[in-house]
Amino acid sequence: MARTSKRFKAMMENHPGEEAVQLNQAVDLLKDFAGTKFDQAVEVHMRLGVDAKQADQIIRGSIVLPHGIGKVQRVVVFAKDALAEAATNAGADEVGQEELAKKIVDGWTEFDVCIATPDMMGIVGPLGRVLGPRGLMPSPRAGTVTPDVEKVIGEYKAGKVEFRNDSGGNVHAVVGRLSFEPQQLCENIQAFIDHIQGLKPNSIKGTYVRGIAVCATMSPSIRIAA
Repeated sequence: MARTSKRFKAMMENHPGEEAVQLNQAVDLLKDFAGTKFDQAVEVHMRLGVDAKQADQIIRGSIVLPHGIGKVQRVVVFAKDALAEAATNAGADEVGQEELAKKIVDGWTEFDVCIATPDMMGIVGPLGRVLGPRGLMPSPRAGTVTPDVEKVIGEYKAGKVEFRNDSGGNVHAVVGRLSFEPQQLCENIQAFIDHIQGLKPNSIKGTYVRGIAVCATMSPSIRIAA
């Protein structure tokens, strides 16, 4: 049986258990749980009443959070000519074509976001086996296949996050860091929740949002009232 650390036992003393609390209370509890030597990420997890096998019930997209996520994302771009220059000027960490594709095929995936202009999909398409399982494959629906590379790079550098429901109908996302002010975390989390609620498929007849919880990298989760 796994041993429970003293730190975890101390956190559980003030944990509300299965009770769902207000968002501001949950954020305050998370900040009280802090005690590690690094700035923990804060995550939101939403359990949705969707059938992940139905194409019209897939919950997928992206959102620019009001206060970012506290991390500078590494962005690579597949583009050429003027759009490649625009991507470089917008702050892309690496821009390329065939040579960038080969680098990725050879095992390099040290980036957080991959963007491609539409005319580059012939090069990017075969990378699906590498990028797909890592959630890095560019797609029009996520806004990462676009000719407007400057705008999209700026959004990701400012804290844009992507999401997609898993096979169990759950959606997860990083929404900040414990070092954020409580109000900033509350606003980021609420913005994400509101966005997901606005994506409710028309085919959903029952309860759409079945549960919401927040947690930090090394903390127990806390249920919040929808």
